[in-house]
Amino acid sequence: MVSVIEVEQLHKSFLVKEKEPGLRGSIRSVFRPSIKEVEAVKKISFAVDSGELLAFIGPNGAGKSTTIKMLTGILYPTSGKARVLDLVPWEARQKLAFSIGSVFGQKSQLWYHLPALDSFRLLASVYELEYRTYNRRINELIELFELAEFIKTPVRKLSLGQRMRCELAACILHQPKVIFLDEPTIGLDVVVKVKIRELIKRVNQEEGTTIFLTSHDAGDIEQLCKRVIVINHGDIILDAATSHLRHNYLSWKIVKVKFAEPNPNLKLKGAEVIKHTDKGIKFRINTNEVKIEQVLTDLMQQARVADISIEDPTMEEIIENIYRQPDKEGVLNAIG
Repeated sequence: MVSVIEVEQLHKSFLVKEKEPGLRGSIRSVFRPSIKEVEAVKKISFAVDSGELLAFIGPNGAGKSTTIKMLTGILYPTSGKARVLDLVPWEARQKLAFSIGSVFGQKSQLWYHLPALDSFRLLASVYELEYRTYNRRINELIELFELAEFIKTPVRKLSLGQRMRCELAACILHQPKVIFLDEPTIGLDVVVKVKIRELIKRVNQEEGTTIFLTSHDAGDIEQLCKRVIVINHGDIILDAATSHLRHNYLSWKIVKVKFAEPNPNLKLKGAEVIKHTDKGIKFRINTNEVKIEQVLTDLMQQARVADISIEDPTMEEIIENIYRQPDKEGVLNAIG
């Protein structure tokens, strides 16, 4: 496979002003501030193959967005090397822009007061698409993302899920070879998340687009990606197949149950009870040791249930488990 992203010892640090404690220190810091160097990314190295769908994950402040900004040419690194589609991003940002796309979950590339269709036309001009090419492409995207119903509605009137579908369509309008998705499902409900995941998977499989995905949602990682890189405090702490992450660090599920009537004597084999009251129970299970269907069947036989929810561990819990349970075969580069 040909690598479309190559990163070698990439490092980025920022100089940050620090305030001294106390009134006198605050006055002095205005004229002679204390400067501290903060390392956002610490000499990381990795490669991404053409057509790969990679999860690049970690807690807030881990260095994910900083890495993406360097790979898209927005930020210059402090040191190190990177090439995307055989271009140095910060040296050939404009040329690279014609071959990559990006979606940031909390930032829009669509004009807020205009219909999405107007934004698509503007982006077509930016990317210098010929009319015939644009017309063919927009018809493909309207069908693929099911946009016909609301493509002429002002973006401000769209639901978050509708807007995100338009954002993804805008991102791939010019058929980029690589797209960077930074938290594309943030704030979406479960049904819409499933739809967005299906669209991302189709773009990857049908158009062969390489996708560099960051997310706090373990479901995005499990259902979309075959490989995952975990970054924390600017360091890569895991580079492995998603199956490896799932088996070792995503096997725990949190189950919350609300009873339809009081049930104080519930006993569940294979479940670790976190909280149990007359009104409900909260427990966790290791799916490597017991099937979740077995536990739920046992539960339904003992209690009348009003509501059940199943949650994945948080990203912070996953990171904590990686540190607490080092891979016996070596955490880094456990691909395959």
